[in-house]
Amino acid sequence: MLATALPEPFTWAQDHIRIDLGAGAHALFTTRRGGVATGPYESLDLAIGDGGHDRDAVRENYRRVADLVGVPRDHIVQGRQVHETVVACVDGPGPVAEGVDGHATAQSGLALLVLTADCLPVALAADGAVAMIHAGWRGLAGGILDEGVRALRDVGGTGPVIAAIGPGAGGCCYEVGDEVRAAFADVPAARAGRHIDLKLIAAARLRAAGVDRVHDVGLCTMCSDPSLFFSHRRDAGVTGRQAGIAWRS
Repeated sequence: MLATALPEPFTWAQDHIRIDLGAGAHALFTTRRGGVATGPYESLDLAIGDGGHDRDAVRENYRRVADLVGVPRDHIVQGRQVHETVVACVDGPGPVAEGVDGHATAQSGLALLVLTADCLPVALAADGAVAMIHAGWRGLAGGILDEGVRALRDVGGTGPVIAAIGPGAGGCCYEVGDEVRAAFADVPAARAGRHIDLKLIAAARLRAAGVDRVHDVGLCTMCSDPSLFFSHRRDAGVTGRQAGIAWRS
């Protein structure tokens, strides 16, 4: 267990952060610990594609994550993220989909995964369904969380919706330009000088979309212990990726 205290109902699961969302729904937010990658990608790097990442190490890291969640490796579902607003509804495993920043499913035994290194991983759960969303500022501005809630309902989720916001760049560190601040003029509390608080914005968007409870783990990827999270900004772009994963047992 790590020394960093977590707000309830988040708990440490080995080196990673877990939350149980009720009705058999769970989410795991990985840290950079517990893998086999080396150098700037040490150690649980999950980045897919090129860019200097060790593919054999990433493959082994995915195997370890599948074991943590308790699914076969080929039951991890993910998209090639493009910072847009497409949330796919899935009912079985398949190849990596292009241009998808989130998934929703009613099927048990599928692990929905997004990659982050400062953007927010957001898990959604309702009775009978889960979703996992990759939410950067462009996605938040474009309405990806509304799309996530809609997809959760489309696959059959009923009753109250619970959300969990995982580690991401915090308002303490996330400095932006005029374009980004203007995109969130409707959430003035999220702006402080040249900084914005993506987590506060995400919580506001989730509540506006009808989410009943929003849990925020409250950890910033930029200023937390560098051995805990990858951070694209802190590490000047040369870094790995951690994951947000949602599934139904």
